[in-house]
Amino acid sequence: MTTIEILNLKCGGCANTIKKGILSIDGITEVAVDLDSSKVSVNSENESVLQLVKEKLSKMGYPEAGDANTILHKAKSFVSCATGRMTEKA
Repeated sequence: MTTIEILNLKCGGCANTIKKGILSIDGITEVAVDLDSSKVSVNSENESVLQLVKEKLSKMGYPEAGDANTILHKAKSFVSCATGRMTEKA
């Protein structure tokens, strides 16, 4: 399992959106999100998908720690959070 520390992770809604988004990548078999440490762990059939995972996280508003965290990333993370909260209750 590979672990990536991310920015803008706030709640279970964020975690729900992240899990759904990352599981949509071919080759990903498992995703775990640790809210306390802001880390996403992924298990994949092929390690070459790690860059795709990082790109997908950034597009959803959760860039890797150390990468640029623009206002656009922050805005996207709020939308992802809200979406995750709605699907969490459904």
